[in-house]
Amino acid sequence: MSLDVHDIGGAPVIIGAGVAGLMTALHLAPEPVVLLSNAGLGTGACSELAQGGLAASVGGEDSPELHLCDTLAAGDGLCDVMTVRRTVRAAPEAIRTLERFGVAFDRRADGALRLGLEAAHSKRRIVHAAGDATGRELVRALIAAARRTASITILENVEARRLIVEDGAIIAVVAAGCTGAIALPTRRAVLATGGIGGLFSDTTNPPGSCGQGLALAACAGAEFADLEFVQFHPTALEGPRRPMPLVSEAVRGEGAVLVDEQGERFLAETPGGELAPRDVVARAVWHQLALGRRVFLDARQCLGLRFDQRFPAIAELCRQAGIDPATEPIPVRPAAHYHMGGVAVDAAGRSSIEGLWACGEVACTGLHGANRLASNSLIEAAVTASWVAESLADVSHTRRPRVCSAFVPQRPDASSIRPIVSAALGIIRDSETLRDGVTTLLPIAAHDSAASDPALVALMIAIAALRREESRGSHYRSDFPGRDADARLSRLTLRSAIQTAVALSWRAPTRSTMA
Repeated sequence: MSLDVHDIGGAPVIIGAGVAGLMTALHLAPEPVVLLSNAGLGTGACSELAQGGLAASVGGEDSPELHLCDTLAAGDGLCDVMTVRRTVRAAPEAIRTLERFGVAFDRRADGALRLGLEAAHSKRRIVHAAGDATGRELVRALIAAARRTASITILENVEARRLIVEDGAIIAVVAAGCTGAIALPTRRAVLATGGIGGLFSDTTNPPGSCGQGLALAACAGAEFADLEFVQFHPTALEGPRRPMPLVSEAVRGEGAVLVDEQGERFLAETPGGELAPRDVVARAVWHQLALGRRVFLDARQCLGLRFDQRFPAIAELCRQAGIDPATEPIPVRPAAHYHMGGVAVDAAGRSSIEGLWACGEVACTGLHGANRLASNSLIEAAVTASWVAESLADVSHTRRPRVCSAFVPQRPDASSIRPIVSAALGIIRDSETLRDGVTTLLPIAAHDSAASDPALVALMIAIAALRREESRGSHYRSDFPGRDADARLSRLTLRSAIQTAVALSWRAPTRSTMA
């Protein structure tokens, strides 16, 4: 179909308005940029739901080297050491940059930053804002800064649907809003679209976080890295609300313990206990639930009546669910929370497609490896946004507005595939359920429907999970419970994933007939 072409003068287009997208736009000022938000600014982004903070070695007894060691340990052999070292060294300055943009971080009475402790950190290095509402404060301040910046053109309720590629390079972004489909000619596009939690039934992410940035990159031909690694947060508030409210890891950092319905602490003998890496804690909770038991987070002894003061937002979420966390244990269960894999990018955030960058959760920088260290996500978005902006500014661009013709897919809707994804790609995986998921998702991905883009993203993740025949970090295979001696990265494109899925689907009827 022919599209209405908006001449933006060759300005870069940033797709996504969470922390990564907003900071990239702010770092590019005064260069003109166009920022796309698929909802009203400040709504619908994962960033604003973040209760935890930003990890940075700003304490007197801390150092970037200690932060590096903790990150590498959590990443279970798959972190890129150079990326980790560069990120942790840049983290303290990113905190100062955020303050310049207007973020009010929590401080002690003496004026020093108030630092929290979270799982697998050896020191208190978690910087918070507004107590347990760090994400909301970050987004509030960055939106205010973006609205004050004349060089940033914000298009709200406009969703990117496709990237137009010519001769291996980006030439336009196709988007859709209330007035129809438009084309934004540009040689520079940045994906800052967040994660994939919305593909799962139990998730802390907004339902719209269903991997649309990955779908855009996939259809453009980009390469992906480590898609199989999906982190499940161990302590989402159990109940019907979606997204599931998060009971921050910081609550366990203050001493809260996980207990079964008999009040027994089942992580007592686990190294690190409740502050073991997230994959360890999530699997332990999952095993309790699989045995038919309920799981609770008990903060009565460590916080009691101080819970409201320390965690006001969580306390309110609990009250809305009919729970008083000061006097009652909080029912919890694991929920899909963060995607360590994503668009494969280099040190500047460049993808394998000329003119396409990725930043934040949609990108795979090598920082997180197989299992993200708590509170390394927001700091990654803040740090890498400056690297992406610097790289973008150094690239020359040609202004070539012209009429584009392109297929404009429907608005993505993952609701119909969530049961499939949840069954195939949960905390414990195996070959049979992964193969079943692939053969079910393939025809959905191949047709033009609202579920097609989410299905192709889920399909790629399932193929990556099938290929990794070991258990490492957040990826646990019950049929391959051992960890390979040699760590290997995984790489995938949509084309290779489809080829594998077609081969599996072609063999599936034969296998059934022979059985």
